[in-house]
Amino acid sequence: MQKIERIGERFWYMTPVSETDRPILGIVAGKEKTLMIDAGNSEAHATLFKDMVKEQGVAVPSYVVLTHWHWDHIFGLSALGNTLSISSRKTREEIEKLRPLSWSNDAIDQRVAEGTEIEFCAKAIKQEFPDKRDITIALPELTFEDEIEIDLGGITCIIKHVGGDHAEDSVVIYIREEKILFLADSIYPDIFSVKDNYTINGIRDLLSKIEIFDADTYILSHSGIISKEEFNQEAKLLKSIADLTEKHSGDSKLMIEDYREKVNRDLTEEELETIEYFANGFE
Repeated sequence: MQKIERIGERFWYMTPVSETDRPILGIVAGKEKTLMIDAGNSEAHATLFKDMVKEQGVAVPSYVVLTHWHWDHIFGLSALGNTLSISSRKTREEIEKLRPLSWSNDAIDQRVAEGTEIEFCAKAIKQEFPDKRDITIALPELTFEDEIEIDLGGITCIIKHVGGDHAEDSVVIYIREEKILFLADSIYPDIFSVKDNYTINGIRDLLSKIEIFDADTYILSHSGIISKEEFNQEAKLLKSIADLTEKHSGDSKLMIEDYREKVNRDLTEEELETIEYFANGFE
């Protein structure tokens, strides 16, 4: 069951659901305006969030920012008609490509067979929309290139394009006064290729853009909330494996041996998986 949690004085978020791939949705409440982060994977998802934050005494969203174009972050936008929607220009361009598509089971299955959709997303869409699948894909109204700053009244949100392997159009949202950085899906691997993967340059460039923000709390759309220390550990792991990938030209066996020697212990499942993703990205 989804619930609303609060961080600090002016930020609330709704917990994710893995079965139907509902990501975390957030809202920042200023003295004058409110900003919702991501629109959800369906109108039902977006509406539930609005109803639940209203119970917390939070005003309806003045703005909604889309972190990237993937279906689970945008399909709820059509339920936010009175809210000004914002995205990067790249995100709007990618959403435009989705509008002509059919979302029937047959059409989705055909795209999976063609390799233009992945089974994970197909299954989640069918579960989120088990019966009537009247999906309306709305376009964001306001776009930006690199960065936009919004003053909500006593609290400021910086929306920054960072890219990354998961989605080239990914943006993060920095809530300055609360020192919260909403990472969304940006540090996840590319799951839409034949093999899940990270690339050396993709990770290095992404981290260089993320690490400029002075945050204490980090939010990952499908993984939850992590501390500064936990983020630093994750960033260190990604940088280390990127360096090993370059050193050993993507040879996973050599990378495992080298990293095991470096940490002087058996590797964790996460470490082995990260090595596999980087090796896939080097191919």
